[in-house]
Amino acid sequence: MAAATSCSLRAKRLLLEPRFEGYKLSLEPLACYRLGLADAVAEVKLRDDQYTLDHMRAFGMYNYLHLDSWSQDNVYYVDQSGRVMNLSVTLDTSLQKPREVFRLPADLTACDNRLCASIYFPSSTWVTLSDGTGRLYLIKTGKRGDSASEKWEIVFNEELGSPFIVAHSVSFVKSGTHSVAVLLLRVEKDELDTKGSGFHVTLEWVTIAEMSKEGDHQYEICRKRVLQGKSVPHYAAIEPSGDGLMILSYKPFKSIQQEEEKLVENDDAKTANEKTDPLYYWQQTEDDVTITIHIPQDITKDDIKVHFSPENIRVTLKDQPPLMEGKLHSSVDHESCTWIIKENKSLEISLIKKNEGLRWPELIIGDTNGEFIMDTEMSECLMHLTSEEMNPNPEKENPPCNAQELEECDAFLEDSATLCRFDGDTLKVTHVINLGSNQYLFSAVVDPREMPCFCLRHDVDALLWQPHPDQPENMWEHIATFNALGYVQASKQDKKFMACAPDYSYSALCECLRRVFIYRQPAPLSTVLYNRKEGRQVGQVAKQLVATLEANDPILGFQATNERLFVLTAKTLFLIKVNTGN
Repeated sequence: MAAATSCSLRAKRLLLEPRFEGYKLSLEPLACYRLGLADAVAEVKLRDDQYTLDHMRAFGMYNYLHLDSWSQDNVYYVDQSGRVMNLSVTLDTSLQKPREVFRLPADLTACDNRLCASIYFPSSTWVTLSDGTGRLYLIKTGKRGDSASEKWEIVFNEELGSPFIVAHSVSFVKSGTHSVAVLLLRVEKDELDTKGSGFHVTLEWVTIAEMSKEGDHQYEICRKRVLQGKSVPHYAAIEPSGDGLMILSYKPFKSIQQEEEKLVENDDAKTANEKTDPLYYWQQTEDDVTITIHIPQDITKDDIKVHFSPENIRVTLKDQPPLMEGKLHSSVDHESCTWIIKENKSLEISLIKKNEGLRWPELIIGDTNGEFIMDTEMSECLMHLTSEEMNPNPEKENPPCNAQELEECDAFLEDSATLCRFDGDTLKVTHVINLGSNQYLFSAVVDPREMPCFCLRHDVDALLWQPHPDQPENMWEHIATFNALGYVQASKQDKKFMACAPDYSYSALCECLRRVFIYRQPAPLSTVLYNRKEGRQVGQVAKQLVATLEANDPILGFQATNERLFVLTAKTLFLIKVNTGN
């Protein structure tokens, strides 16, 4: 089985501003419009048996306001009467009341264990909708936002088991057949999990295709795939072509079918083979890597062939197949690499790192035949971290790290997350990125024809990344930077939602109640301004604006467009004018 390619995110230096001086609080008034709702939003509160952090993330923090990225300034929500309501904005000063575009056939209140209704717009004329009871709807809408041509018509609906929410969906055509792929998210009881939370998370990937039977065209489910994990994904999206899936999560997801196959393979392996010793051992410092291979007594120097290249290594003994071969984790100075035969009949290979200081998590990408040995010096440096004593060496001047001394912006709920790309046919991971301390912040749709972007914290900044599954060499592109947003958002302990404009002109976050914070990108000044400390002229200033909503109800939905912010409470929809139209 081919190992997953280990990748990394490469930030564009031209999009970074190392001399960013912070946001200046602006007192300029923001135009804020409010619309009272005829019927309250269909909010579903967590039940007593939905007590885990995963339940809170998936359902308790759900965004009840849905933005149609195919038709700017079109938002939708579901009210307590089961109606899908739409607000289409053309002129802020003459807002129309939200209008009904669709009514769910089933009575939502009859289901005791229902979840919130969820909507996703895979194309400009199609909608996928879950009523929260376990039923999925595929709806053809016509051109949305135009009351004359918009007509929601159900072309497929089916009960798919326990309740779920629609995490993502795409519409595509292959070989002349139209298909819609939908990603369904569930948090389910796990009877086998006795040490953890007692729940697991499933992502069901359902593909609905147009079938022709006796001249009649209808849509049916043609394929189902299920992945399972132990945490709600921060980000999960299907590729526009339907050929793959990307998941950003704290704990890994695996195909259920793949797990069953692995159990069978493990059982066979246990009965067929005993545990074998590693073929080689390796250790590293900040400057080099040392590999040790035990060789047979009859092997001489002339029988050994070691080939070095900047990114690869190959070791062979006599005319046998390569003992070790593959791509190294990082580049080496191949002209400075050496090998010798030690007195104990072992082959010692020294690799000189090109990137000094970089710690290698593995020697050869995907190779599991070796074993890493931590060198003595490193063990001593890390000994105090594994000691039962608070400070095992009291003679040292530096006290142990105290987590209480960390700033708020340095504290994370999780150690690290991974971003994985799964192949649509095998459901095996093809590409993986270990995000380390790059905290996930939010996702946003910049171009509806592409996958949703995700925003990660990098140091104090927030970087927006656009996936390109059709570009293996540039699969994740850094497209925008929100200066210091990573640091700023950490101070907002009551934050609930984050968003950004599709043209990157601003980012915004809202608290659970009332307050909305807007952070504009740096803009040229109309007057001359000098930095008092450095005595230089300041060319640009980034502004922070604060809006306080006249509402006592919690914020349930939050969406951003290039010109406006939409904020939804149980009984009111607010529009905040952020930018003027071109």
